[in-house]
Amino acid sequence: MLKTRMSIRMAIAALLGAACACPAAQRPNVVLFLVDDMGWMDCGAYGSRYYETPNIDRFARQAMRFTDAYSQPLCSPTRASILTGQYTSRHGITSASGHQPPQPPGHSFLPDKGAPGAPLLMPESKNYLEPSQHTLAEALRDSGYRTAHIGKWHLGITEPHWPERQGFDVAFHCHPDPGPPGEYFSPYGVVPPGTEKPTSKGAKYVVGTITDGPPGEYIVDRLADEAIKFIEASKDRPFFLNLWQYGVHGPWGHKKEYTAEFAKKTDPTGRQGNPIMASMLRSVDESFGRILDKLDALKLAENTIVIFTSDNGGNIHSNTPDDSKQSKIKPGHPRYEFLQDWRKWAGDRPPTNNAPLRDGKGRLYEGGVRVPLMVRWPGKIAPDSTVGAVVGCIDVYPTVLDLVDIERPAQQTIDGVSYAPVLRGTGPVNRDAYFIWFPHLVPGVSVRQGDWKMIRRFQERPEDYEGLRELFNLKDDPGETTNLAPKMPEKVKELDALIDGFVKDTGALYPKPNPAFKAPDPAAGLVPKFCKIAVAGGALRVEADGKTPFLGTTMVKGNGPLTLRLRARSAAGGAGKVQWVTTDQEDFPKQGQVVEFNLPPGGDWQDVTVAAPVQGQARIVRLYLPADKSPVEIESIEWLPAGAGRPIRSWAFGAKR
Repeated sequence: MLKTRMSIRMAIAALLGAACACPAAQRPNVVLFLVDDMGWMDCGAYGSRYYETPNIDRFARQAMRFTDAYSQPLCSPTRASILTGQYTSRHGITSASGHQPPQPPGHSFLPDKGAPGAPLLMPESKNYLEPSQHTLAEALRDSGYRTAHIGKWHLGITEPHWPERQGFDVAFHCHPDPGPPGEYFSPYGVVPPGTEKPTSKGAKYVVGTITDGPPGEYIVDRLADEAIKFIEASKDRPFFLNLWQYGVHGPWGHKKEYTAEFAKKTDPTGRQGNPIMASMLRSVDESFGRILDKLDALKLAENTIVIFTSDNGGNIHSNTPDDSKQSKIKPGHPRYEFLQDWRKWAGDRPPTNNAPLRDGKGRLYEGGVRVPLMVRWPGKIAPDSTVGAVVGCIDVYPTVLDLVDIERPAQQTIDGVSYAPVLRGTGPVNRDAYFIWFPHLVPGVSVRQGDWKMIRRFQERPEDYEGLRELFNLKDDPGETTNLAPKMPEKVKELDALIDGFVKDTGALYPKPNPAFKAPDPAAGLVPKFCKIAVAGGALRVEADGKTPFLGTTMVKGNGPLTLRLRARSAAGGAGKVQWVTTDQEDFPKQGQVVEFNLPPGGDWQDVTVAAPVQGQARIVRLYLPADKSPVEIESIEWLPAGAGRPIRSWAFGAKR
C-alpha cells in the first residue's frame, strides 16, 4: 500500500515538475551532509590543529564558509527545523526525544501539575515530526526531485512518522535511533517491521531498513555506500540526498587502528586531544570525501549544491569525571567495557573542546549551538570565501528552494529566511534577529541581533549561569565571558521585547509556576552528626549536642584535589577540620585524609578556604565545626575542583552577594 501511494506521488511530482518555470531536468541536485555532534572547531577549516579532516578542508576551499551559523542545542530539534523551516517552538520538537513513543492524540505538552520539587511547569517535547508538515523533501519531490534519506532519523519511531512518510522515495534508517545501530559495527541488530520482539533479557529490538553488512562493517562507511548507490541510480534526474551521519555521536564506536595513530599526536594549541573523537572524525571525513569524489566521477559536481553542517555543538560533557552517569557504571554493567575502552584511549578527556566558544552540546552558550556550515555550487557560489551572516537550521528549507527556483509551498509556515542572496553575493540575509528556544536541561531562550546575544533563563540557577538575563557582545567577547546585562538595562529591555514577540508569534509553550511547588530545604544533602541545624536569619545555625559535631554529605561528587570555601562566623571560634573517604575505600582511614582549619572568633563573617588533597573521587565528606564552644552560623559552603572553576556542590543560606 505504501509503495502504491509513493508511485502515485511520484507521478504527480513529475507532472508538477514539468509545469515549473525552470524545467526539472535542469535543476541542480542537492546534497545535505549532516554530522552528528560535530563542534564548530572540529575540523581544520574552522581552526582545529589536532583533528585531521582533509576532505572537509578541501571542500572548504571550494565553498562558502559561514562563521556564525546556528543549530539547536540538541539533535532532534535541529533535524526537525531543517525539514520544516520552523523554529522548535512552532513544530514542537524541542529535545532529543525522537526515539521515544509518540504521545497520544490530545496530549497536553504543557502539564497542569508537577512534582513538589519543581518550581516551574516545563513544556514537553514532541517525540515525532507531525505528518501534516510539508517537509523540504516533499517540496522537492513534488517538483520532480528523486529524494533519499540515509542515516540517523530520530524524528519518530512509528511507521506514520518515518522518512518514507515525509517525502523520501528512498530511506535507509533504523529505529529507535538516538545513536547508531549495533554501536557502529555490523551486525547492527536491525530487524524488519513486523518482526516479533526478542524476549531474552537485554536483547535489542531495532526496526528499520538498514541491513547487516559483513561482520565488523562500520556504519559510517556503510552510509556512504548507500548514498553512492542512490547517486548512481539518480544521476539522470535531479535528486535530493539527505545524508545524516551517525558519527560522531555516542557510544563512540571507533576504528582502533586510526585511534592508535591519534594517540601519538598532541594538539599544539592544547585544546583538543581525544584520539577516539579524532578517529571518528577521520571516518566521517572519509565518507564525505567519497560523496564528493562520486559527484566528480559522474560529472555531477558542477550541477550539485552541497551543504555541510552539524546538528549541534560539540559534546564536552560525556565520559568526564563530572558525568553523573559514570558513577552507575561498575563491573557487570552493560557499558562497563565501553568505559574501560574510553579510559584506555581518552583518559578523562571529554569528547571534544569547543574553545574559544563557551560550553557545548545541550547548552545555549555558543559552544552548544554554533556549528560549521559550508555550501558549494561551482560557478554560482564564490569558492574559498567566508561570511559572518547570522543563519541557522531553519533557513535551509527556504534557501534550498530559492537556489533551485521552486516556490515555497503555500501550506507550509516557514520561519526561516533564505540566505541565497549571501551565497550569490547579491545581498544580505533579510532578518532582524535569530532565536533559539530550548526549555530543557539548562533551560532558556536566546536571541541574536547583530553582535548582541541575550539569553533569558526561566528560573534562578546560579550554579549554571549568571542571572536570569545574560547579555554578551559576541564581536568583542565570542567566548561569552562577561555578562553585560547588569550594566545595560536598556539593551536588555530591547532584546526582551524581541523574545516576547517571538514567543507570541510561534506559540511557544512558556513555562509557568507550579502550584504544587514546595521550596526545598536549603540544607538538603547535609547530614548533621552530634549537632542540630536550622536555617534562620539567612544562615545555617549549627548547635552541638555531642563532643565532635560535624556535617556529612555524599553530594560532593568530584575527583580530587578539592577546595572548600566556607563563609561562617562563631562567637568563640575554634578549630575545625575536613575529612573524606573516596569511592575505592570501604571506610574512613584511621589516620590521614584530614585537613585542619581555624575559624576566628567574633561576630563578623569569615571567609575560610581549605585545600583538601583528595586522591580519586570523593564518596563522603565531613565538615567538623567548633560548635561545641558556641553555635556556628554558616552563610555558604562551596566545594570546587582544584584551580577553582564552577562549584561541584554548593549550599547558600544567606543573601546573594
